Amino acid sequence: MLAVLKYLLDGGMSECGIDFSVLAPRDGPMAERVAELGIRSVDLTLFNAEGMRLPRLEAISNLIQAAEKAGAQLVHGNSLAMGRLLGAAAGFAPPFVSTAHLRDIIRLSRAAIADLNANRRLVAVSEAALQFHVAQGLDENIGTVIHNGISEREFVVDASSRQCVRAKLGIAADAFVVLTVGQIGLRKGLDTVARAGGWLAKTRTGIHWLLAGDRFSQKSETVEYEANVMSEFASHEPGLQLHRLGYCDDVPALMQAADLLVHAARQEPLGRVLLEAAISGLAIVATDVGGTAEILTHRESALLVPVDSPEAIAEAVGELLDNADLRQQLAHHARERIRNSFPVSKAAESLVAVWLSVLSDSQQAQPDTVR
Repeated sequence: MLAVLKYLLDGGMSECGIDFSVLAPRDGPMAERVAELGIRSVDLTLFNAEGMRLPRLEAISNLIQAAEKAGAQLVHGNSLAMGRLLGAAAGFAPPFVSTAHLRDIIRLSRAAIADLNANRRLVAVSEAALQFHVAQGLDENIGTVIHNGISEREFVVDASSRQCVRAKLGIAADAFVVLTVGQIGLRKGLDTVARAGGWLAKTRTGIHWLLAGDRFSQKSETVEYEANVMSEFASHEPGLQLHRLGYCDDVPALMQAADLLVHAARQEPLGRVLLEAAISGLAIVATDVGGTAEILTHRESALLVPVDSPEAIAEAVGELLDNADLRQQLAHHARERIRNSFPVSKAAESLVAVWLSVLSDSQQAQPDTVR
């Protein structure tokens, strides 16, 4: 969403006639990014001082008040949780209409589906995400698919960054480097990645594996999961060397430093990291789940493997390690696919069209500027 807003604010659609405000907590990374873009931010509090969610009615009240302060005629929820809250708020006749994004593929309760269905339009990031929720009772008539887009210029980095990153990490210029990016949690399949590393270490030496991402959940099972993943990786040294990078704010440079991206998600509505890797010219091994096949084609623009199969990942990585021509071919076709079909301009224009259509249908659009 920030990429879409940046495109629109940079003049990508100067005649769209939309003013933007962001409803978000006063402090934190989101507030900083919004300030950098020069967008007005209105404080929205949905958690108490202990980090616990506010009671539903109090959260709805805070949401409606923040939207009124922003003068909003339409509020877009950029997550499933916010889509639920906006749907619940619709029952209180707020002075705005609501739309929301579906960025997850997860099981939902009947109450959650009912909340989502109270929005005017739901934007799914893939056909897979939309149909998954339709099967659970989501109203298909209010659903539309808009694939995530990406700005290629944000992934153009200095040619020296490859060697700079490697030198900083103590990795030789000719070493084979694999990159995995994502939040540490069960859904990202990092345990499968670690076991794949073990399969590779049986027959290969000198592979460096970069792991970028952090664990945000404090649940005991997630903490234990992280520890097990790290222990599994450690057991494969020195044949395979893990570089635990934590949260990284320079992913484009990491992608230039790597030879291959491995994405072993157990479910993926539409992986932004796949778009980023492809536009960076990085070969990809990914699990064939969710919306991934809407981005990439097996043996044309990536190697797609079954979920939860460390053997298949290891085999695919080994094949690309041995075949530089295939790596380059897959990377080239993936980059062209993303350039042609997933530019941020396309996502932004499609989303604006949805918003204007909803406002028109609700007869709330103003003659000159809407918010």
